[in-house]
Amino acid sequence: MTSKERYENIEIPAQLTEVIRQAQRKAAARKKSSRLIRYASALAACAAFLFIVNIPTVANAMVKIPVVGTIVQVLQFGDGGKITDGVTVGSDATQNTLKIHFSTDDQDQTNDAPYYNVVHKSAPNRIFFTFSGARYMDMEKVKNDFMTQPLVKDVYGSMILDDSSVGFVVVLKEGVQYSVTEFKNPGYLEVKLTSDGKPVTPRKVFSLRTESMPFGESMGILKESYPDEDISFLKTSTDEFTAVIGEYSTAEEAELKLKELAKLPEYNGEFYVDSWMSNENPK
Repeated sequence: MTSKERYENIEIPAQLTEVIRQAQRKAAARKKSSRLIRYASALAACAAFLFIVNIPTVANAMVKIPVVGTIVQVLQFGDGGKITDGVTVGSDATQNTLKIHFSTDDQDQTNDAPYYNVVHKSAPNRIFFTFSGARYMDMEKVKNDFMTQPLVKDVYGSMILDDSSVGFVVVLKEGVQYSVTEFKNPGYLEVKLTSDGKPVTPRKVFSLRTESMPFGESMGILKESYPDEDISFLKTSTDEFTAVIGEYSTAEEAELKLKELAKLPEYNGEFYVDSWMSNENPK
């Protein structure tokens, strides 16, 4: 039985109403002020709870709140966690829910998640996870755990030259929604996937991209060469990778961005304008 079910099935004694009334009459004179404070706090908590559960993504994440841990925040993109060093990143999977947990060298689970960043791209639908202060991640296990989920299409690692950071990319099926819940004591992230099953019409997307390249340090070097650009790496249909800038609805928008990029002193002609369908990988 879940926590929610246990709560809903609590039996309320028949005498409880009269007991409360008697206690209130006896304590009214000497506890009025403290009771008002207590009631105000309860009302504030209820208001906050109602505000949270009426945010769809947050409500989805709270459907099956784990018994262990305290919620820090719920997000779809952004960052969180605490500054750490030498953390190991691990994973576990249950139905439509994935847990990313963190441990130290002696295998103790950390009280807080390390500093992390979550980015979303829509063509194709994918999530980028990056963890700083983390030096090891079993990428094969992370991939295997995420690939047990029917709403996940692919998982692959991120090339990061910083040896104190690790990351990976999760490619979702079209129309799949997600939420990331951060917990503390112990620290972990819960990734919840949902879908209404409705078909999504693919759209044509224009982007700046490079020629395909194998997974390796050249990817990280290219990204560091353009520190002010939002460069992400996308797996191609041939299982190589291409650096991508932007997701534009027209070729003209992409061409304007390319002209802007070409003015940079570090630009070496690596990028060109290409297009593909939002549910596919470029060639």
